[in-house]
Amino acid sequence: MDGILFGTLTAFWLGVMTSLSPCPLATNIAAISFVGRNVENTRRVLWAGLLYTAGRTLAYLALGMILVTSLLSAPAISHILQKNMNQILGPLLILVGMFLLELLRFSTSGSGMGDKAQRHAGKWGIWGAGLLGILFALSFCPVSAALFFGSLIPLGVKNESGVLLPIIYGIGTGLPVLVFAILIALGTRYVGTVFNKLAVFEKWLRRVTGVVFILVGIYYSLTYIFRVNVF
Repeated sequence: MDGILFGTLTAFWLGVMTSLSPCPLATNIAAISFVGRNVENTRRVLWAGLLYTAGRTLAYLALGMILVTSLLSAPAISHILQKNMNQILGPLLILVGMFLLELLRFSTSGSGMGDKAQRHAGKWGIWGAGLLGILFALSFCPVSAALFFGSLIPLGVKNESGVLLPIIYGIGTGLPVLVFAILIALGTRYVGTVFNKLAVFEKWLRRVTGVVFILVGIYYSLTYIFRVNVF
């Protein structure tokens, strides 16, 4: 039970980290503008925020189920992963931490993707928010790919959870848009202030999480790969 609880909290944290990382944050900004375009209709704004979050969650759920189930269903791969997951997690956590600290970088293109997605989603009315969530969830960039494929999927395999953890992760990734949908619906004047503070918060949050990931990765590597008794 403790393992599932820890895995659930970690999945949610990874989702929040993904949502605040530069590339996903840019798509969430586009989503906020899409969700808030009917600002005079409070119920519609709230539903759009919920549908966007549901769309992201559905995309990650489908992808997580396929990957985790495939890895666990192959006897040879499943045996290797279950036997050596702690050894694998060490280097993976170090790599993800390096991405978060921007010690490793990859150039990405895809400018204008948000505008194109919004145009397509706009044809679906309010349901377009859900479509937008799916499209943005699947538009991986280095940081979000590292967090999803390098952290969440190994965590799902370790806990044999291809459903719960991806759902929690998806909710975490859509949380900022849902919060802003509520703020917009309430007509608060502090939306801009909260949004500006998110950029500063994201920078420090990413750095702290990156350092923690590297330290935990070093611990796992020393303990399970090099058999060093750290404590």
